[in-house]
Amino acid sequence: MLSIDIFNPKDSFEEKALMLFAFQAEANPVYKSYLEHLKVDAASVQTIDEIPFLPIEFFKTSKVLSANLPISRVFKSSGTGNARSKHFLVDVALYEASFLQNFEQTYGSLEEICLLALLPSYQENPDSSLLYMTDNLIDRTAHNGSAYLDLEDVHLLEKLKKAQASALTTILIGVSFALLDLADKYAVDLSKLTLIETGGMKGRRKELTREELHRILKDKFKLKAIHSEYGMCELLSQAYSKADGIFHCPSWMKAFTRPLLEPFGNSEFGQTGVLKVIDLANVYSCAFIETADLAKVYEDGSFEVLGRIDHAELRGCNLMYQ
Repeated sequence: MLSIDIFNPKDSFEEKALMLFAFQAEANPVYKSYLEHLKVDAASVQTIDEIPFLPIEFFKTSKVLSANLPISRVFKSSGTGNARSKHFLVDVALYEASFLQNFEQTYGSLEEICLLALLPSYQENPDSSLLYMTDNLIDRTAHNGSAYLDLEDVHLLEKLKKAQASALTTILIGVSFALLDLADKYAVDLSKLTLIETGGMKGRRKELTREELHRILKDKFKLKAIHSEYGMCELLSQAYSKADGIFHCPSWMKAFTRPLLEPFGNSEFGQTGVLKVIDLANVYSCAFIETADLAKVYEDGSFEVLGRIDHAELRGCNLMYQ
C-alpha cells in the first residue's frame, strides 16, 4: 500500500499530489489509459497545474481502482440500475479518517456534539457514502443523544426541543426535501441548533436554487444561517459551508475550475468554470476528479457551486444550484 501522510497539513499539498499522481498514473489502468489517450507523459508532469483530471462519468462506466488489492467497501451513488457511480475502496479507514477529522475541525469535538439526522432517502441506500459517514458519527456520539429522526415519529418535536435544551452543540443534518417536509409539517424554532443541508430533492419536490432553499429554511426554523455539505460518492472528503454557500475544503482537498469551453487548464479566481477537485483521500481510486458542477473558486481556496453543466444528469445528492 502507498505510504503517504495525506492528513498532515505541514507537508506540501503539491508534493503529496504529485506523488499520488505518479502512483495513480501507473497503478490505475483507467486513469493510465485516459492519460495515454490525451498523450500525456506522466513523467513530465512537474506541477499540479499540469495534472489532467478524470471526468467523473468514468465512475459510472469503469472500475476506477489504483491497486490490485482486496476491496473492503463499494459506495454507490443515488439512483437505480447500471447508471449509478461506484467507488471501490481498498481502505475504508481512509474515508473514516477524512470525515472524522474534517467534521471535528469544522464543528468541534464529537464528545460535545449531539447529531440528529433526517436522511430518509439515504437510509434506503445502504451503499451511500453519506449514510456511512452519518452512521459512524451517530455511533460515536450516541451517548449524547445522537439519532436518526423520523417525520412520522409523534415524539419528533419533543426530541428536537430536548436536544436544543442540552449544553451540547446540537447539529441537524438533512437532505433538502426532508427538511422542507419538516418545515411544512411543524412550526418549530430551531435557532439553537446548527442545520446542515446536504442538497437533494431526489424527484420528491420542485428543484430550488440554494438561495430559495436557504431563505425558506431560515424563515421556517428562525435560523440566521444554513450550513451546507458538498460531497459525493466519487470523493472521500467533504467541503462545508457555514453561510452563503461558500464551501471550505480540508487541508487534503483542493478545488479548481477550468473554462467551460476549454477541456484543460485552469480558470482565473472568481471566474465561472467546471469544478475540479483534488482529493488526496482518494489514494486507491483517482484523486483528480472533474465534476459536472459549475463553480467559482476564490483566492483563499473556498468555492461556490453555481449549477450543473447543461448536458449532465442531475446527481441524486445535489441541488440544481443556480
